[in-house]
Amino acid sequence: MKQDNSRRAFLAAGLLTTVAVACNSKKSPFNPEEEVAASGEKVKLLSVDGEIIEVDKAFLKPVPHMPSLSNAEIRKGIEGKKFVMVIDLSRCKNLKKCQSACNHAHHIEDAQNWIKVYPMQDSDLTAPYWQPTTCLHCDEPPCVKVCPVDATFKRQDGIVLIDSDRCIGCRFCMAACPYSTRVFNWGDPELPEEIASQPYNAETSMPQKKGTVSKCDFCADMTRMGMLPHCVSACPNGVFFFGDLNEDSVTNGPETFRFSDLVKDKSGYRLMEDLGTKPSVYYLPPVNRNFKFEEGLPKDEPAAKKS
Repeated sequence: MKQDNSRRAFLAAGLLTTVAVACNSKKSPFNPEEEVAASGEKVKLLSVDGEIIEVDKAFLKPVPHMPSLSNAEIRKGIEGKKFVMVIDLSRCKNLKKCQSACNHAHHIEDAQNWIKVYPMQDSDLTAPYWQPTTCLHCDEPPCVKVCPVDATFKRQDGIVLIDSDRCIGCRFCMAACPYSTRVFNWGDPELPEEIASQPYNAETSMPQKKGTVSKCDFCADMTRMGMLPHCVSACPNGVFFFGDLNEDSVTNGPETFRFSDLVKDKSGYRLMEDLGTKPSVYYLPPVNRNFKFEEGLPKDEPAAKKS
């Protein structure tokens, strides 16, 4: 044991000496053939022998990105999860923070919004209200059934995504979707070079491509990290709740509810239930509203009658 400790001390001392010499000679201790200008800023590292050493920051190279998920892993989804969203219509004020956050996160132009906020009215005698609408990530998605190239697919965690590398722009999925939540990229999206140069990732839905269809992706990359979708965290009024149906829990960040209780106690419903699409997005009726409908309503945008 003493001999082993002595050997470690010798190796640590030798490595420190190497680093010191390298710093003076502007040569990297990790690549003696490479000359680097020392910054003078020291960084503590743990050596392979468990010793703490100090290295000039200039000699450190950025860690490359971890390998991305394979296409097969992305298409499979997160095992044991079944994601669900609840939208409380009584809280919506038409601020569209959800929309702007979604656009910013996915580099979407305003004309291609994945989240739309509609002014709605059930009848002439009822009060109008705001209805945020996203892709509903149906359990029986007609868009998936009509896609001829398997570009639109449903994962085991309930999220419906689009593989733009497969998409041929036939727009059958847009015609099949009864909720009109998909958009078509008619032109080349305006993207930063660092985004445009990346390979397409179905979980981030980036980078978008001309001649393909896009839509809300439930921020699949965020859910994989255990984080909330951008629309949920951006809404200041807590309109959106997101969670796992298997855990029977949804949250908007500050508030967390048992999903089954929330939907039952507040008479939650799904859009066009009679179609049999089984959406993963539930709505809570616009009762006991927090805001007046008139706030934020453009004068030329009358409330639509709910069919």
